[in-house]
Amino acid sequence: MGEATARTLEGRTAAPPPSEERADRPPARGAAARRAGLRGPRSPRRPRLWFEVLLIAVSYWIYSLVRNAVPEQRAAALRNADWIWRTEHTLHIAVENSVNHAVNSVTWLVVGMNYYYATLHFVLTIGVLVWLYRWHPGRYAAGRLALFATTAVALLGYYLFPLAPPRLMSGEHFIDTVVVHHTWGSMASGNLADMSNQYAAMPSMHIGWSTWCGVIIAMVARPVWAKVLGLLYPLATLVVIVSTANHFWLDAVGGLLCLTFGFATSFVWFGATPGRLRRHVA
Repeated sequence: MGEATARTLEGRTAAPPPSEERADRPPARGAAARRAGLRGPRSPRRPRLWFEVLLIAVSYWIYSLVRNAVPEQRAAALRNADWIWRTEHTLHIAVENSVNHAVNSVTWLVVGMNYYYATLHFVLTIGVLVWLYRWHPGRYAAGRLALFATTAVALLGYYLFPLAPPRLMSGEHFIDTVVVHHTWGSMASGNLADMSNQYAAMPSMHIGWSTWCGVIIAMVARPVWAKVLGLLYPLATLVVIVSTANHFWLDAVGGLLCLTFGFATSFVWFGATPGRLRRHVA
């Protein structure tokens, strides 16, 4: 009896029965196949670097082409600017002129804001995209779709509602801070003005893109200080676009409405916000 028991135990530890091995392996392969088969276009996929670089480059080129192809309706843009300015007076929020003059009196501050306006709009947006791609690939596609949808719907605003920025209004004494302080980089004023549509101020994509960055960082980043900085970024951008007389307060509202559409589109497509998706793609 002792020998039988020893042989039984030895048999169990030496090799599992063939039937048990066959029962374990095929279901694992079948489950993987089923998961692969169920992966549709709405499931986040691992982003490919060459495709993403090409997609972003082509998309921005098309965006710039369409934005600058919108007829520069100067008369309509100035009429709309007057209407926005009167509306803000009615709402008692027309403080852009006072803010513009107050900031312009502090040279180092306004020069810094000019460079902020000209550079961070692109640098930080691309930086957040790269961060998502590298460290949160499972959330990248949802974040990218929200940004692209926001930008696409903004083009309708440029076409349907041409708007002159405050600095181009006559008789309101706004200061074009780029021209006055001879700062470099802004395609909205100075020598580069002819390269950009001057009457595409509504909605403000400086607000749309900066708020996208802030929301993505607040959703995805773990450190509290990073979340706080992310949320402060669009607020700082709002101060900058008003101080430099490039936008009205209501242009910012237009940018937020476009962003809402962008995140809604992403949510409908992926079934969740970027922050609720898995960090990595299986």
